[in-house]
Amino acid sequence: MEDFVPLWAVVIDYVLGVVMWTLIGRFGMGLFLPENSSFFFMRFFVRSTDPLIRVFRPVTPGFLDQRFWPLYVAWFFYMARFYLMPWLLGYSVMGMLSFPLEGEIARGLASLMYRFQN
Repeated sequence: MEDFVPLWAVVIDYVLGVVMWTLIGRFGMGLFLPENSSFFFMRFFVRSTDPLIRVFRPVTPGFLDQRFWPLYVAWFFYMARFYLMPWLLGYSVMGMLSFPLEGEIARGLASLMYRFQN
């Protein structure tokens, strides 16, 4: 029998997950493109993550290169998803939520691969 995860927890995890992966996407794109690039994905990543990076700026170490700031902020969202969410749900073991967003993506990819094999 599957464990029941409340809808509010899944919604919060999805939001935190999308924010986390958007920050990671900005970091990845930043390895190849400048922040002021005209490429539409880079513009989206910069516009959507700049407010978060500004909010987390006071806790960002001064020695950290600016290109790594999105990855550093994404770490906070990862930690919230891994430790805070299970605690809010009352699990006695941390990490039990197992990231519903990524689980759904993995199930979707597995289903797609299964369809192509048959």
